Amino acid sequence: MKTFASFIFLLFALQGFLGIAASAQVNLGQTDRWMKGALAAMERSDYQTANSIFRSLIDSGLPLPEEMPYYFSETLFQLGQYDNSQNFVNKYLELTGFTGQNYEAARRLKEKLKAPLAQILACEQCDRRGYRYENCSTCQGKKQTEQSCSYCKGKGVVGCSRCGASGMVKKVNVFNIVDFFECERCAGKGRLACPNCSGTGKEVSACKSCEGSGKTASTALCTHEVHAHSEAGKK
Repeated sequence: MKTFASFIFLLFALQGFLGIAASAQVNLGQTDRWMKGALAAMERSDYQTANSIFRSLIDSGLPLPEEMPYYFSETLFQLGQYDNSQNFVNKYLELTGFTGQNYEAARRLKEKLKAPLAQILACEQCDRRGYRYENCSTCQGKKQTEQSCSYCKGKGVVGCSRCGASGMVKKVNVFNIVDFFECERCAGKGRLACPNCSGTGKEVSACKSCEGSGKTASTALCTHEVHAHSEAGKK
């Protein structure tokens, strides 16, 4: 009876192992198809398609082929995404060292990246990734935003602390007689102009969207040339 139970247990364990193996085989097959499709797209200089396939492979969560980071970095270079290209070629060299099939090609790619990356660093029209700046949509390039004063809640006035916002000050003379006088601080109004916004009800602060720079990166790669309208705006 024990022998039969052991046999049943081994049978189920074998079925589970075969199921896992089959699943792994399917996953490897999908990875292989994606890689072949991406490489074929690269051969016909269709780098947009290659880029899309590589990103699908990354998003899939499947194990990545060892040479994939190099091919992706080459694709990104051809698309002008130099900063991202550098990230992937560095990762490829870090993972494969001298043993990678594309080691020499990767070293050449790093050399090719030096010039465009230097252009990006020297350009004032784009961020460090090479994407062109545009006016911040929140502050319209003004670097600051205006909002209701947080101290007076936009009212522009606050209660006088000396008279408790009553406008009158109580004084007791030597005969213990209570007299009331108009508060000198607020001139009997019981309120004062807000010290934070000077009575405007508004306060100005650095724009949080662009961190006070007046610009944010767009989705367009920079040509490192000043736009005509930008020059006109400076005159």
